[in-house]
Amino acid sequence: MSALLTPLEFETRLKKIKLLLLDVDGVLTDGSIFFVEGQGWTRVYNVNDGYGIKLIQKFGIQVGVISGGMSDELKERMKVLGISHVVLGSEDKGTSLQKMIDLTGIAAENICFVADDLFDIPALKRVGLAVTVPGGMPEVKEIVHFITSKGGGKGAVREVIDHIRFAQGLHLAE
Repeated sequence: MSALLTPLEFETRLKKIKLLLLDVDGVLTDGSIFFVEGQGWTRVYNVNDGYGIKLIQKFGIQVGVISGGMSDELKERMKVLGISHVVLGSEDKGTSLQKMIDLTGIAAENICFVADDLFDIPALKRVGLAVTVPGGMPEVKEIVHFITSKGGGKGAVREVIDHIRFAQGLHLAE
């Protein structure tokens, strides 16, 4: 049974978001990794997602990352984006979510988590707004509240950020 929200329910939950949590592989990236001689494994990130992250942080919405990965390039990307709430190397997303709640003091109902794989399910079930991408696993799609129109690494994160911004009336001065 699908847990997708009506547009009104979706907007109501968006208005409550104080922390945006993101998975990396399949969400901030399209899931591809590349080996670069002399450098090692690396990912490709979407610049629009990065700009959206910086923008929403300016409006006071905190951003965090929970990822099973743990690489120097991933740590550097988090540093560049100013994301200080980071749990890497964890496939126990339920425990990682609790660490984020303890760290930030933000209740689960005020958290949006964007994720795509099976080990994300325990955390997705606990947050106020659970989101996945079109490439998310079928079991994930069954329990989330919203599925982005854009794919992971293709602007999905920016799509979610813009939904939060518009619902909360967070606009740049003209």
